[in-house]
Amino acid sequence: MPRSDAVQSAARGPLAGVRVVELGVLLAGPFVGRLLGDFGAEIIKVEQPGKGDPLREWGHHRYKGRTLWWPVQSRNKKCITLDLHTEKGRELLKRLVAVSDVLVENFRPGVMEGWGLGWEELSRINPRLIMARVSGYGQTGPYASRAGFASVGEAMGGLRYINGYPGQAPPRTGISLGDSLAAMFATQGILMALYWRDALGGGRGQVVDASIMESCFALLESAVPEYDRLGVIREPSGTGLQKVVPSNLYRSRDGKWMVIAANADNVFRRLCQAIGRPELADDPRFATHAARGEHAEEIDSIIAEWAAERDAAEIDRILNDAGVVCGPIYTIADIFRDPHYRAREMIIQMYDPDIGPFAAPGIIPKLSVTPGAALWAGPSRLGTHNEEIYCGLLGLSKEELAELERQGVV
Repeated sequence: MPRSDAVQSAARGPLAGVRVVELGVLLAGPFVGRLLGDFGAEIIKVEQPGKGDPLREWGHHRYKGRTLWWPVQSRNKKCITLDLHTEKGRELLKRLVAVSDVLVENFRPGVMEGWGLGWEELSRINPRLIMARVSGYGQTGPYASRAGFASVGEAMGGLRYINGYPGQAPPRTGISLGDSLAAMFATQGILMALYWRDALGGGRGQVVDASIMESCFALLESAVPEYDRLGVIREPSGTGLQKVVPSNLYRSRDGKWMVIAANADNVFRRLCQAIGRPELADDPRFATHAARGEHAEEIDSIIAEWAAERDAAEIDRILNDAGVVCGPIYTIADIFRDPHYRAREMIIQMYDPDIGPFAAPGIIPKLSVTPGAALWAGPSRLGTHNEEIYCGLLGLSKEELAELERQGVV
């Protein structure tokens, strides 16, 4: 690639030139599209005519009659309408597949095959296609046909059981964590498949099969060999981690919760110095990681007493100056006030024609040469990009598009 072209490509993002057709609804599939779109991929989001993605109406609060989730989750996407229940709709999708690199879907396994749009058919149309399939339990196995949401994936993936406190109902995180995890694993799979196809000379596409349950299961650290070799079932451990001490929450004098984590030997020694108890670092009860794990209540009591005599800002200053891992539990309001978030551009300004300017989460990860960008908010109007895609990309005339709209195909 000539240098000028390389610079131009970098300015558009590292995935410039990758075309993705997004068929997903709600969370997992669309989050894949958002992650890829943030870094320059062309995302063509397909929605049901007259209905659209239910995410358009989801969210805890509304502003000027609009949900505030949709413009963020669907940023950088070109939104078209297409009814896959119709033969003409399926034919148009096949034409899109023929000129695309990736198709993302998160329907229940078997739905695409029922439409005649399974892997065998689509890969015949475009042998270089990468088909990312996100589902509750995966495309195979005895649970494949079950409906799967994040809540059950987190439960059966093992995450829910170890959350919360012993003897209490296992709570869930206040977000659809399983959907986001599955989306991130699917995105990782897409990038690996693209690299193998294009950089390593594989030359053809493949299926990326990501399940919510397995994505949650993948985070269980050493729980699998612990059970296999020792019969140990990891239990919920409240605000800390079992045998990882000290690493817990402590309430400050002004009523704020602070995380203090000093479970490594050298960090624990610095903590002891900072709280004026240097002798604790050499106490046989606390001198090693294993010993501290057996005396968690004693250590937590000492740290809690010290923290309760100081305001949160003082705790944060003393411990961070001493090289001890420490930080407050943030609300979203705290995040907005934090200068580090601003400096890292993790709260950015976007604009929507209907709701005006609004703050949105920034791009992660940070790439030094080819950073991502949030170029436009999720379009509020169904089929905003119909003419661009159907006429500009697929070559339909405006009259043909108008007839498809009249028939309800788009």
